Amino acid sequence: MNFNKFKSFLTIALLGLYTVSCQPTETAPYQFEIVDLEEHLITLSSDSFMGRMPFTEGEEITIKYLENEFKSIGLEPGNGDSYFQDVPMVSIATRPSNEMTVKSDSKELKLEGLKDYVLWTQRTEATQNFEDVEIVFAGFGIVAPEYGWNDYKNIDVKDKIVMVLVNDPGFGTEDETLFKGNTMTYYGRWTYKFEEAARQGALGTLIVHNTIPAGYGFNVVQNSWNAVKLYLDTRGKDIYNPVFEGWVTLPTANQLFEMAGLNEREMLAQARKPDFQAIPMNLKASSSMEVDATYDISKNVIAKITGSKRPDEYIIYTAHWDHLGIGKPDESGDSIYNGALDNASGTAALLALAKAFKTDKEPERTIIFLSVTAEEQGLWGSAYYAENPVYPVEKTVANINMDGINPYGKMKDVSLIGMGQSDLEDLLNNELEKVGRYSAPEPTPSAGYYFRSDHFNFAKVGIPALYFQTGIDHVEKGKEYGKDLQAEYTAQYYHKPSDSYDPKRWNLEGAVDDVQLLYQVGKRLSDSDIWPQWKESSEFKAIREAYMKK
Repeated sequence: MNFNKFKSFLTIALLGLYTVSCQPTETAPYQFEIVDLEEHLITLSSDSFMGRMPFTEGEEITIKYLENEFKSIGLEPGNGDSYFQDVPMVSIATRPSNEMTVKSDSKELKLEGLKDYVLWTQRTEATQNFEDVEIVFAGFGIVAPEYGWNDYKNIDVKDKIVMVLVNDPGFGTEDETLFKGNTMTYYGRWTYKFEEAARQGALGTLIVHNTIPAGYGFNVVQNSWNAVKLYLDTRGKDIYNPVFEGWVTLPTANQLFEMAGLNEREMLAQARKPDFQAIPMNLKASSSMEVDATYDISKNVIAKITGSKRPDEYIIYTAHWDHLGIGKPDESGDSIYNGALDNASGTAALLALAKAFKTDKEPERTIIFLSVTAEEQGLWGSAYYAENPVYPVEKTVANINMDGINPYGKMKDVSLIGMGQSDLEDLLNNELEKVGRYSAPEPTPSAGYYFRSDHFNFAKVGIPALYFQTGIDHVEKGKEYGKDLQAEYTAQYYHKPSDSYDPKRWNLEGAVDDVQLLYQVGKRLSDSDIWPQWKESSEFKAIREAYMKK
């Protein structure tokens, strides 16, 4: 038996032994009730919290509420003698030109801003211009050694514009051996493509939008036109930011391919092959942007319960406290984006879990309760924590994340995001089995939800991270009813002022069940010496092993 197989066998064996040994003998574990969640949910999603937008009065009200609640529960400050971690950020408003000019040797094309493309920048200087910059088609824009893949081999894109495809090479092929087939890896996320292009020194990046592999229409991208974006403050650090990042529509990309004498279908077919070579398009682009930048500090909120036996080993529960603040009114005139489900519910669950761990038997490992800022703007609060951890990553056992807690009543299942990533799934499945429930793969693995909430930043630094969403198998009305509920939420409530708490519409019995699960998994970890491992196929396994072996 090789070492990796032996380690996996040993982990499973330990989990099995611990399942037997950790059965309660004296007192039953804390049992959650609706009242544990509802009061916090009502408060955090009320109009008086003004949509909980960073850098607003809503932030000040929210973080003060969280600090007071952690204190009243009896938790210690989680960052020295403070309940806060400063997150230095910059707010950047980009006003791109309404036109981009693209030239070939014989033709000139004028693209219309918002309609044909969307641009923004992370640079803070007042004006950003680019003139007659060469465009290179770089396939999927991926460098993935473990897949034997490098779309930037044999080409220098420094100070050039790269145009890349959205998602992974395996998407739509039904070939599970090509990356992960229709299941998105991080290499398929648009954020990765911008990051990699910057590492390659590109002046700018244009991702070709395609609704099916992107998972949303171009209208979602258009919402970024002239919008304010938040980023971490990188002043004083040697970090390269390209002149711009952006998207072009598929019809626009096809026009550019045609100008370059290339066929879009042939380019897609070539880009799916590991021997693909990036192609200079012999096109040059010009445009400009005006920029307003404002620096400020937002805050993560951190509290802890120190472990009784292994205080220097940490389990971190996370939930983002922020939402979208006050914005465009809806049809009823409501302009406050309350974010009841997203994510007052997860924040309420964080407080409920803190109360449970404090009420129950003292945990053997230290439990951290981390409510992060600016998730809606790019997972920035958790990104800052991961880059500046209060607790060492090599001493952090696991992250358990909450972003939206079931409002639909009791479900037989949970939707496991990123199935096949870590041993934390085995712990979760064991707890589900005890109560006659089960986990199911996320319904749209091509959407890459594992990379779209705060647990991802813990995964990026190698910490095993667990995240599940509300299931669809409704106890009374079945799966189709559950699917309809989620589709209704997406269409009518997601990121809209209508995402408010309505006791007539919400049923928190299922939320109680799911928070109980989250508690049981954390309790198992907190009262054991188990260190969950990444699965062999996880792209985060090597990161963890690199520093845990030292």
